[in-house]
Amino acid sequence: MPQQVAPEGLRTGLFVNPAAGRRADFEAVCGGQFAHLALVDSADAALALPGIEAVDLLVIDLDHFDPELDHAGLARLVTARAGAPTFVVCPFANARWLPALMACGPVEYAIAPLDDADLADAIEARLAGGRTPQAEPSPRERELDALAALRTRVRQALGESEDLTALAERLCQALCGWPGVLHAALFYLQPGGDLQLQAQAGERNLNLAKVLGRAERLLQSPLRHAFPGLLAAAANTIALLDDLDKAGEPQLADALRGHGVGMVLALPIPSDGPGSPRGSLCLLFRAARSFSRDELDALAEISDLAAVGLRMADLNRESEEMLVRVTHLSTLDALTGIANRRHGETLLEQEIRRARRYKLPLALIAFDIDRFKGVNDRYGHPVGDMVLRAVADAAQKLVRASDVLVRAGGEEFQVIAPHTSAIDGLKMAEKLRTAIEGTSMPGVDQVTISLGVAQLGEHESADSLTVRVNAALGRAKRAGRNCVELAMG
Repeated sequence: MPQQVAPEGLRTGLFVNPAAGRRADFEAVCGGQFAHLALVDSADAALALPGIEAVDLLVIDLDHFDPELDHAGLARLVTARAGAPTFVVCPFANARWLPALMACGPVEYAIAPLDDADLADAIEARLAGGRTPQAEPSPRERELDALAALRTRVRQALGESEDLTALAERLCQALCGWPGVLHAALFYLQPGGDLQLQAQAGERNLNLAKVLGRAERLLQSPLRHAFPGLLAAAANTIALLDDLDKAGEPQLADALRGHGVGMVLALPIPSDGPGSPRGSLCLLFRAARSFSRDELDALAEISDLAAVGLRMADLNRESEEMLVRVTHLSTLDALTGIANRRHGETLLEQEIRRARRYKLPLALIAFDIDRFKGVNDRYGHPVGDMVLRAVADAAQKLVRASDVLVRAGGEEFQVIAPHTSAIDGLKMAEKLRTAIEGTSMPGVDQVTISLGVAQLGEHESADSLTVRVNAALGRAKRAGRNCVELAMG
């Protein structure tokens, strides 16, 4: 226990904490600095004391207080001080208390845990009307200018990026422009619940993925209780580690110090509604420092802006995915799920250009279902649709990955077959004919197909190739159906 110095003058104090042990410890360490020290267990008990505003120093130890249940009472207590000094001892893992209490009156703070000597020095400094060295604020004008510049950079970063990764990287780069920030990171909670390191910027040799041992599944990290960036995202709270040793993880502290980090602050990125946050913003500073109410408010605003930016990035991604799906669906035949006629025509043009460029053969196979009108007339259109799907499924199983099966219309189909000569096309067509002939279709007599095969000529267009293969298909039907014909050269 540090030696107590006899107080000069009649200095009075009030210490508030719900735990009897904490009150006893404070009295033992700092009681000698006061001519009179009152110890109470709640804000209501403090407010019941006469002359609360005349007490020289109010000390609120936030350990064991609940932010949800006790905030209103402690806020009234700070307000009742009418501008007189209040000193707050705040756990590093729950720094969201600070901006809320700073809004009620002049508040200085220290981050717990504190050893006895540091606590005694902090109390003595405030009773003497000063601040500890690490709490020395920058001039007001410089602070406001820095905050204005930070807000501008963040808005620019959010306005220039639509992609999630690019947005996160630009945001981290913008945050690194704030005086004292060595490194910045954004942790993102994916829809599936996996917290990952989305982006980081600043110190070139500092890689938080290495420091934390991983870049994904960070909610399962053994450091989630100690590193502010993980703690803020997991517990939806502001985490302020002004002394790296306070986290109780020596290896983590040594790794961060090795890269010049002296303090870490993290804020949750709010979600659209109730529930877990979207992630967190994490700032790594070169040296410990205190934050004013304006600075904490600005950081909260930036985390709100980050939430909007992430939501916009999500909407852009969802729109792009929807466009891809719609585009994909527009290329498919609704009944069979294979390429529709329009898409087939586009793909045929592309394959013709590729075949000419690389001097490779290209075959086109056309086939239709024999006497399909009779199937519809005899069994009805639902059965006819079933036959079309069954033929498409059987053909799709036979074609190669490089081939494209197309429904050209009605009962007519095509196979675009790259790297395929006329002879190989005939072999493929025969396999298709045999497979369809052997496919069992419940409630329907045997289904067969007729096929035509054509190889692309040296200077032939897609229209000419299609005319020739359809002519070959016509000859196959006239030859008795359920057969294959090769197109004339």
